Amino acid sequence: MKRISIDTLVKIVKNGGTVRTGIDVFNDRGLLVIEKDVLINRVQTLLLVKRSGVTDVPVILGKEGGIWDASGRPMHIEEDEKGKKTFTARPLRSDVGRRIAEISELKLKAREVHGRACDRLKQVMHEIKEHNGEFDTNLTEKVVDDIFDFVSHHDNAFSFLAREIISYDDYLYNHSINVCAIATAILKKFNETFSDAINEHLATRPEAILSAGSASSFIEYLPDDLRQLSLGYFLHDVGKTMIPDEILNKKGRLTPEEFDVVKGHSYIKGREILVANKLDNFYAIKIACYHHAALYDGEDRCYPDDRSPLEIPVYVKICKLADIYDAMTSKRCYKDAMNPTGVVTNIFRSYADRDHLLQFLLHAFVKVVGIYPPGSVIYLANGQMAYILDSDGPLVIPFTDSDGEQLKVMPDPLDLSDLRPGKDEMAVDRRRPLLTPIEIQKKLPKYIREYQK
Repeated sequence: MKRISIDTLVKIVKNGGTVRTGIDVFNDRGLLVIEKDVLINRVQTLLLVKRSGVTDVPVILGKEGGIWDASGRPMHIEEDEKGKKTFTARPLRSDVGRRIAEISELKLKAREVHGRACDRLKQVMHEIKEHNGEFDTNLTEKVVDDIFDFVSHHDNAFSFLAREIISYDDYLYNHSINVCAIATAILKKFNETFSDAINEHLATRPEAILSAGSASSFIEYLPDDLRQLSLGYFLHDVGKTMIPDEILNKKGRLTPEEFDVVKGHSYIKGREILVANKLDNFYAIKIACYHHAALYDGEDRCYPDDRSPLEIPVYVKICKLADIYDAMTSKRCYKDAMNPTGVVTNIFRSYADRDHLLQFLLHAFVKVVGIYPPGSVIYLANGQMAYILDSDGPLVIPFTDSDGEQLKVMPDPLDLSDLRPGKDEMAVDRRRPLLTPIEIQKKLPKYIREYQK
C-alpha cells in the first residue's frame, strides 16, 4: 500500500487518468470519504475529499486498487532521493511485446496465403462456369495445402487468415477461404480434445471398450484425412457458382421457389461438380452435400432432410458451425455484419446441451474462435472501449477514455488474462451492449484502422 498526495492524484485524473484506492478512506473525523471499490475519474470528487481534510490517500496498487493513465495503462511510483514521487505508465511486458511481434509477422504471412487462395478460387469459379463444371483440382489442392499448413503451425492463425469481406462480389471467395481456415482449426482442436477425453475415459473405465459396440464410436482423424477435409471445406460452396447471381445477391427475402434453387447449391450442384471432376475425396462430397443439414432434431431451415442429425459426420457439423459464424459476421448485400462476440454467444446458446458430441464440437469452436474474437470491440469495466488484437487473453488496445472520448495516441496493448470481471476496473464489462461492425468502424481511431490493414 502507498500513500499518495491528493494533489498528485488530482493531476493524474485531470490528465485523463483514473484511481481506485482498494481500501476505504476516512478523514480525521472518522467519516468515510472514499469507498474502496469506487473508480475515481472526476477531479471534483478528489477536491471534495481534499476539502474534508485529507491530504494524502492510501492506494493498494494491485488487483484491489490502482492508478491508470489516460490510455488505461497501470501506473507505478518512482521516488527520487528527496522522496518526491512521480508516476509513469508501466512499460509493455516482454511477453506481450513478443506476442505483438508474432501477430504482426502472422498478419504478413496470412496476407500472402490469403491472396494466393483468393486468386486460385476466382480461377476455379471461372473454370467451372466456362468449362461446364471442370477445374484443375491439383492446383486447388496445393493452395489448400498452404492454408492447412498455416493454420496447423500457428495457434489462432485462422483469425489472421480469415479476412474481412470488403465487397459483395468478393463474398464467395472470402467466405470459402474463411470457412476453410476456421473449420480446419476447429477440426484440429476437436481432434486433440476429443481424443484426450476418450483416452482418459478408457483409462478410468476399461470396460467401456467392451460396451462401446463399434469402433466407429471413437473418432480421430489422421494427418492425411485432415488435409483432405481441409480441401472439402475450401470447396464446400463450390455449387454456388452454378446459381444465378440475381438470386444469390437478392436484397429482399427469397421466394420459396428461389430458396429451393439456392438449396440446390449443396446436394445437387455441389455434388455434380465434385463428381464430374472425379475428385478422389469422399469427405468433400459429404461436406458439400450436408453442410446445411440439421445438427439436432427439429432444427429449422435445414437441408437436405434425408439424413438424421446422428448420421451427419462430425467433420460436416464443424463445417456448418464455421459457415454460420462467417456468414453472420460478414456484410452481405441483404444484411449488415454482426459483432463476432455476439455471434459466438448466439451459436453456443443455439446448440448447447443438444448431445454430448455436439457439446465437444461447441467447446472446440469456442476454444478456436475465442469468446472475444480478434477484430471485436469490447467495453472495459472503467468505461473504456478496447479493440481485440488476439482472443488469447484477450489482448486488447484501449482506444477511448472512460468517458468514451477517442484517445489521440495509440496506447500499449493490455493482456486481460489475469483480470477478474466484476472485480478489476480494466476487466471486460460483459453487461454493456455490443456494437455492430458498422458502429465499430465509425468509432475506431486511425491508428486502429491502419492496424487492420
